[in-house]
Amino acid sequence: MITAGYAQTMARYNRWQNRSLYAAASTLTDAQRKQDRGAFFGSLHGTLCHILIGDQAWMHRFAGTPAPRIKSMAETAMVITDWTELARDRQVFDAVIIAWADRLDPTWLAGETTWHSMVAGRTLTRPNALLVAHFYNHQTHHRGQAHCLLTGLGARPEDTDLPFMPEVA
Repeated sequence: MITAGYAQTMARYNRWQNRSLYAAASTLTDAQRKQDRGAFFGSLHGTLCHILIGDQAWMHRFAGTPAPRIKSMAETAMVITDWTELARDRQVFDAVIIAWADRLDPTWLAGETTWHSMVAGRTLTRPNALLVAHFYNHQTHHRGQAHCLLTGLGARPEDTDLPFMPEVA
């Protein structure tokens, strides 16, 4: 399904795109970032916070990093209310994801992970390769929402196309 090389490329894509979104979001006021714009997580801030908390949850399952500090999915949008803290945590965690991807063992990808899903409300077991593909797809999906919110607010993030990632181009 996927390889360690795929995970490494996507980890770098994640960092590149997060840098772009956070740079564009930094041109806005805190009120603009937190304004409910009708997105699934309400605001741009809520969407970006959800992405980070989701990444922390998956890395906890994949690599044993600290679990996010939430008790329910509803908390993912505003568990980090301070913009500076959110931006700093995002940058730090992108490095965690890259370090994990760089040492990813292909045999682990062939295994399975069992976890309790807050979303499903039960314990699930799924192939690791599928979960890693979901991990990166989840980021991309919600970053697309964040990109739309940013452009609607007049901010301009960079291109999102993978072939134009500086490390690839």
